[in-house]
Amino acid sequence: MITFAKSFHSIHATLKTENIRTKSSIYPATFEAKLGFDNIRAMVQRRCATSRACELLAEAEFCTDFEAVREQLEQTDEMQRICALDASFPQSGYVDVLHFIGKAGVDGAYLDEPELVALAQMADTAGSLAAFFAKQAADARYPRLSAMVQPVQTLDPVSKGIAAIIDAFGKVKDSASPALQQLRRQAVEVQQLVSRRMQAILRQAQADGYVEDGAEVSLRDGRTVIPVSASCKRKVSGLVLDESATGKTSFVEPAEVVELNNRLRELGFAEKREVVRILTAFTAFLRPCLPQVALAAELVARIDFIRAKALFAGSIGATKPALTDSPSVGWCNARHPLLEAALKREGKSVVPLNLRLTPSKRMLLISGPNAGGKSACLKTVGLLQYMLQCGFLVPASEDSEAGIFGAIFIDIGDEQSLESDLSTYSAHLQSMKYFLRHADTKTLLLIDELGAGTEPQLGGAIAEATLAALTRSGAFGVATTHYANLKHFAGSAAGMQNGAMLFDLQRMAPLFRLEVGAPGSSFAFELAKKAGLPDDVIAGARELLDGKHENFDKSLRAIARDRRYWEEKREHVKQADKRLEELAAQLERELAQLKGERKRIIGEAKDEAKALLAGANRQIENTIRSIKEAQAEKEKTREARSRLAAFAQRLAAPTEAEADVLLRRKEEELQALQRRQQQQRQREEEKPERSEEVTPRREQYIPVQAGGIAVGSVVRIAGQSATGCVAKLNDNGTALLAMGNLYITAPIARLEALEVYQKK
Repeated sequence: MITFAKSFHSIHATLKTENIRTKSSIYPATFEAKLGFDNIRAMVQRRCATSRACELLAEAEFCTDFEAVREQLEQTDEMQRICALDASFPQSGYVDVLHFIGKAGVDGAYLDEPELVALAQMADTAGSLAAFFAKQAADARYPRLSAMVQPVQTLDPVSKGIAAIIDAFGKVKDSASPALQQLRRQAVEVQQLVSRRMQAILRQAQADGYVEDGAEVSLRDGRTVIPVSASCKRKVSGLVLDESATGKTSFVEPAEVVELNNRLRELGFAEKREVVRILTAFTAFLRPCLPQVALAAELVARIDFIRAKALFAGSIGATKPALTDSPSVGWCNARHPLLEAALKREGKSVVPLNLRLTPSKRMLLISGPNAGGKSACLKTVGLLQYMLQCGFLVPASEDSEAGIFGAIFIDIGDEQSLESDLSTYSAHLQSMKYFLRHADTKTLLLIDELGAGTEPQLGGAIAEATLAALTRSGAFGVATTHYANLKHFAGSAAGMQNGAMLFDLQRMAPLFRLEVGAPGSSFAFELAKKAGLPDDVIAGARELLDGKHENFDKSLRAIARDRRYWEEKREHVKQADKRLEELAAQLERELAQLKGERKRIIGEAKDEAKALLAGANRQIENTIRSIKEAQAEKEKTREARSRLAAFAQRLAAPTEAEADVLLRRKEEELQALQRRQQQQRQREEEKPERSEEVTPRREQYIPVQAGGIAVGSVVRIAGQSATGCVAKLNDNGTALLAMGNLYITAPIARLEALEVYQKK
């Protein structure tokens, strides 16, 4: 028994270090608050049922061990599937027992009634968990959690032992011992005797006018008393134990029941001693099982912690991305969970982030308008990476890919300090000094407004030199800026790439969407105009601006405009291509159906022809028989057989020919659609991805003297301006035209063939 305390702490320490976490460098000390991870912890904590689960949550740290991170993510992913799909999983019964189990290992100590109730509940939950995962083990549906719960041994002796001495109300049962049963029986008998005596005394006192009508016997300090008027308290023999707040009523214990009340109190003391004896004996019985109890309690708390993470993951739509054992970032449709929740309360939706950092393109410089989402992108990358390496599922698509970093450094927000005489720019410089000293190939850097806070030209030069040094270190990172020199540098430096937050010039509003590949414009003049600055002020600012810088910004706006145009065109082509594919698939299905129908019809026709032929043969045989009987010539018989064979061939030929016509028509329609689809793909491949200040081409049509109208021809109906493409030529002199999303039928005689030319 003396070794249980050591044994308990050993088990606790073993479980606590089950997933060894390699502490890494996180900078600065306010890292979690800056990214909002402290809010994530609070949201998960609200879903924890036990204090030990809350402790495990507080202990969750940034981990650089690939296998440990994968283990935690797999466990949470399995639990998320369990919570969503398996109603038989225990959803309640997670209680704290670890904080009082330790005292049970001391000789002479005992667990009280509430503690035994909690212990029984924990034992039942542990048993339910073990049974649940034992059922799933055969199918290997949840291998990680099954392996974690597998060491739990059955605690049936504990549960049954507690049930034998504790009733449904959490009190020691009368039957826990003969002595307790006898004491409680005696206490009931004495209590009943006291009650009868007190009622008789109360009625007599009321009759004598010492006690008001309607008064009742009450308790004071565990003893029965009657309420007597203060002026008459000396007239009732007994002890005054208390009085009312006004002093008008005294509570008197009649002398006749003093001895009975003393006896009742003695029985109460004896009952408590017997209860303590029973609990002490049971705790001694329980002591050999305490290591198994402690193990089960720790695992129940861990399941509670993992369940809290899974429930939180379900609430934010989080998933498990593909993991790689090397630094990389590959987020698809990533969302900042706190920003998404805030926008959802306003009835808005967050714009997902798509971003990839690889060893060849490991640094991304994001530029664009103010309030366009640059900082949100930065924080999303940092928060999701930190959540992942702390063992949390992340709000991103399952096709995302995530690597493991050895450190994350951030420089976000204002770190100025009056106490340390630190300005905003000085604080940025302190961060850059730390980055330059400690960044390596396994570091992820997140820098907001690189170089800001001082004279732009000097700040831009220092920022460019710093960025070059960080790039040479091999670190991964995302930085935001408005400086043109940094945009130029990112466009030519090895390992770097530009990114732009898109802006809608028509609505004069940011789109909050990141586009990687080209720098973004700050749209300073446009935003100033939208903000209401006078036109003469904006015009004066344009005159003061260096022409080279203005041309660069103008080019960026042109690139953004052209990109938007071509994205819309590409989306239209994509939709049209999708419609063509659907129509082609439909025609293929119809063609396959026709082939099946053709086979069926031909088969039925042949069967029918065979039946007719059999009937004709019987007719001929009868005729031949008649001829033979009449001794007719054999030549006439052969002629009759030839005529019948020719008749059989004519029966089968029309049906097969009709089926072939239908098949040829469907095949022609399918080939025409496939030709159009291929032409659209070729035109899409020939389009430039971006241009330097170009005007998008517009398609124009002119009439031509074509040699007839065929499937795939561009036509218009005579007297109308709308154009379409011939999808099908019908035998009745009409054609099926595809006009945008519509299909119409028009007479071929009213169609004019058109020739397409491009007008720049």
